[in-house]
Amino acid sequence: MPATPVSVHQLPDIAGADLGVSQWREVPQSDISGFAALTGDDQWIHTDPARAELGPFGTTIAHGYLTLSLVVPLLTELLDLTDVGMVVNYGLNRVRFPAAVPAGARLRLAATVTEVTRIGDDCYELIILGKLECDRSTKPAAVIELIYRAYE
Repeated sequence: MPATPVSVHQLPDIAGADLGVSQWREVPQSDISGFAALTGDDQWIHTDPARAELGPFGTTIAHGYLTLSLVVPLLTELLDLTDVGMVVNYGLNRVRFPAAVPAGARLRLAATVTEVTRIGDDCYELIILGKLECDRSTKPAAVIELIYRAYE
């Protein structure tokens, strides 16, 4: 399903809109190991498959912040902001990681625009509730309240 195109001037109209669900995206061990190398977070639950097999998850798991970073590309599958000068990730109100993401699992994003507020003369603030679903868990991998600002 293609992303919903929304002009900056149509943003107030999408408050409350369900954006749907993205495609599945695999989280391979190579991405987990690369994230560990990049960030210096090389705890064995992420990087040592043999040791992790005996650990609490039975396998290596993705870092929470790696999981969180995947929201950006998955959200672009759902929402295409057009006619904007710039879009800024303004921050997060809440983030929770209810379930671990095992290496090789797949994630997809379900998202809803919960609020759109005009900020000044040339900006709209969007609050988006996102839930990262994992194909290996009944619980979400992450629940996130994102804040984006779109400038004309």
